[in-house]
Amino acid sequence: MRLVLLGPPGAGKGTQAALLAEHFGIPHVATGDIFRTNIREGSELGREAKQYIDAGDLVPDKVVIGMVMDRITADDCSGGFILDGFPRTVAQAEALDQRLDRPSVSQEPLDGALNFEITEEELFRRLMGRAEQQHRSDDTEDIVRHRLGVYQSKTKPLVDYYERQELLIRVDGMGAIEGVNRRILDSLEALAGTRKVETGKAT
Repeated sequence: MRLVLLGPPGAGKGTQAALLAEHFGIPHVATGDIFRTNIREGSELGREAKQYIDAGDLVPDKVVIGMVMDRITADDCSGGFILDGFPRTVAQAEALDQRLDRPSVSQEPLDGALNFEITEEELFRRLMGRAEQQHRSDDTEDIVRHRLGVYQSKTKPLVDYYERQELLIRVDGMGAIEGVNRRILDSLEALAGTRKVETGKAT
């Protein structure tokens, strides 16, 4: 199973990625973890990323793409992976497709892109709760609104990208964690059944 998780901050992607990784027995590949590992190990990409992070700048696409591509071609990802936090832009999604399409890479194409759908009111409530636990600055609300704005402008076009590829799976992200997880697994089971029929493999 090779999945990409999409959705705004606060939608629950990290929680569900961990549950799905455990369910399918495949790695949960999170960009934050990749950054920390490369920086800790002092890799060339890690050193480059650290320069941008220390300066308070965004890590460029080429660095992020390089790190993720190295990670998903590791042996433990040969049976699949759950990508959390990547891709964040259409350019990153295109780079991922190109890598998985290479004959020299022992990987299969993506099985789907899960898009977590949740109301703006609920997102705002969740993110405000997180921010208030960390600090009590007057600009907390502005920070939350900025994060949601960045998602809308930079990441939301990925929904259209994967919808055109017929890989998009819409997930109702409202409600309890267990309920959301059950809906995801039901959607993936339905997807697997549909593909078996389309390829003539149904029993």
